[in-house]
Amino acid sequence: MLESLGVEPDVELVYRTLLGRPGTSAADLAEVVQRPRTEVEQALTTLVDSGLALRSEAGLYVAAPPSVALGALITERRDGLRMAEQALAALAEEHRAATAGRSIDALIEVVSGVDAIRHRNQQVQQAATAEIRSFVTAPFVAVPPGQNTAEPAALTRGIRNRAVLEKAVFTEPNATEEVIDSLRRGLELRVVERLPLKLVLADADLALVPLQVDSDLPAGEPGAVLLQRSGLLAALDALFESVWQQAYPLDLGAAESGAAVVEGADSDGPSLLDRQVLGLMLAGLSDQAVAGQLDLSLRTVQRRLRDLQDRAGAQTRMQLGWHAARKGWA
Repeated sequence: MLESLGVEPDVELVYRTLLGRPGTSAADLAEVVQRPRTEVEQALTTLVDSGLALRSEAGLYVAAPPSVALGALITERRDGLRMAEQALAALAEEHRAATAGRSIDALIEVVSGVDAIRHRNQQVQQAATAEIRSFVTAPFVAVPPGQNTAEPAALTRGIRNRAVLEKAVFTEPNATEEVIDSLRRGLELRVVERLPLKLVLADADLALVPLQVDSDLPAGEPGAVLLQRSGLLAALDALFESVWQQAYPLDLGAAESGAAVVEGADSDGPSLLDRQVLGLMLAGLSDQAVAGQLDLSLRTVQRRLRDLQDRAGAQTRMQLGWHAARKGWA
């Protein structure tokens, strides 16, 4: 728990053992924590040096109050982070000034290999200070579903995250489950029939463009292009916003439930499962694809859609889609 403050687990164990105890010797502590005395003595020395413990003239140790000792550490870390942020802003401005007027070759980096692309993908998302935008297409090469740890981290620190998914993404195993988790964390998602490329944008400063591998060609190492602020990056920025405006907003009812798919309709509208069936249908998936993503039978999907049509008084699925949009069902 205190590792983020630079306190090692073994040292934290000794500190927690000291809490609430009167003056205790190193020998007694070693017996309580069941560790070698030399290790406990080293931990105690660390605690004393960092202000987390006090040592009396008699050689007995007592823990410093957490609100005082840990508060000082937190303040020190917070000040350090503030200074790092200021340094980052200054360096970023120096970098922009240095790259102004440079040739396009100096603003483009070619990245080769799965590990390198995955590393750059993480770095681009971590560099964002306001927003991350992305085009998501299948198949996944460098960052499979569920392995983009930078996404939840960015959302946690308040970074807006918008993504446009190509419909083919839903043919990937467990795609809907991953989409629901992303929506629940706060990711904004839209769907289109087809996207021209994969893309990750960090603010208006960086773009990572993984290169599509032609399935008819011999298998080779995947590649990507990392772009810094330039006219080309501005064009990708405009492309994303244009596609975003035309894409279908995806909800799947995830925002109103903290759990996975559940049964049972309420009096105000369709159940969460009905909303997910409806949302995937409106995103353009076939009945069979919806059934596969939600682990339902084809007959169950079709029955639920007929029930929704009856409830909406719709004669066709097009009318159902209009009614769903009007009523906020999807």
